[in-house]
Amino acid sequence: MKLQVARIGKPHGIRGEVTVQVLTDAPGDRFVPETEFIVEPSNLGPLTVFSARWNKDILLLAFDEIVDRNQAETLRGAKLFIETEELAEDGDDSDAWYEHELVGLEARVGNEKVGTVKALTTLPAQDLLTIETPAGEEVLVPFVEQIVPEVNVADGFVLLTPPDGLFELNREGE
Repeated sequence: MKLQVARIGKPHGIRGEVTVQVLTDAPGDRFVPETEFIVEPSNLGPLTVFSARWNKDILLLAFDEIVDRNQAETLRGAKLFIETEELAEDGDDSDAWYEHELVGLEARVGNEKVGTVKALTTLPAQDLLTIETPAGEEVLVPFVEQIVPEVNVADGFVLLTPPDGLFELNREGE
């Protein structure tokens, strides 16, 4: 099974390094030299880590296949995945969710559909669900138990108990 571990940002310097948004809680284990990533869109990969280093709070990666800034620019927005066996259904009922498990689930308030989960953004303070409303607007919802008390992958939905005004305040781009 594929697990997304990063999203590539902008180039850094002239030697082909890129910034990455880390989407794993074990970056020290995931981004080591000679690790090969599956890349989406697939016409860009696979990519093999040449070096990984931190510049303040930003992870910089260099790949064997990317030698200059122009090549690095073509990677902007690409997603890095690894193949993993770790996602076995062992019924441990933990509160950890991967983006691929959540994307596509119906978002409900009570029995009313209010949108569809489009993305999970992992941030230091808390994670955010991006919900696309039927009108096509994106709403950012804090992925905390008080607001998302139930995730039911088997039945295809997340239950939301948003505070008043959440869907009006958290629209992207406003």
